[in-house]
Amino acid sequence: MLKLLIAMTLLLGTGSLLLNMLPVAHKSGSRRQPIFSLVSRAHATEPGKTATPTGEEKVKKTKDEWKRSLTAEQYNVTRCGGTEAPFSGKYYKHKEAGIYTCVGCDAELFDSGTKYESGSGWPSYWQPVDKYAVREINDISYGMVRTEIVCSRCEAHLGHVFKDGPKPTGLRYCINSASLGFVPENEENQQEK
Repeated sequence: MLKLLIAMTLLLGTGSLLLNMLPVAHKSGSRRQPIFSLVSRAHATEPGKTATPTGEEKVKKTKDEWKRSLTAEQYNVTRCGGTEAPFSGKYYKHKEAGIYTCVGCDAELFDSGTKYESGSGWPSYWQPVDKYAVREINDISYGMVRTEIVCSRCEAHLGHVFKDGPKPTGLRYCINSASLGFVPENEENQQEK
């Protein structure tokens, strides 16, 4: 019956909506993945392609390569979908001007000008540096309905986005410090020269 329903909705063009509402498969030690991963989400590359929507090369590593390149906490957060304790992260109260990057691949994610104090205990931003910098995935783990945010380049789990942020977007990108790196504004300007 479920297969028939899915086939019918795919034919009618509403398949991605239906499949986004279905539960996700959970594997011990892995990030949440859609059960029906053949349906691409917004801003996702097509199966078999190795470039991001902006044309950058996707970063793919084995589990062992990730473990060697990240700390235990970074690995737990970015590769296993973990969450650091609130009010404990390196960038929670960080106020320096610059760009927050992905700890896994150095992709630019958030500008310090969009960072704000949300009171949540995690660094919060009202928008990414580019609409393709992050990718959204439906997350229904732990009995909640949320939108997970991952790096578009290496698929690192970053955190979640909520619709309770400030103007102009009304969004709160609630991000784990363990998933971030930082390039100060003065270094950023030197790299451009």
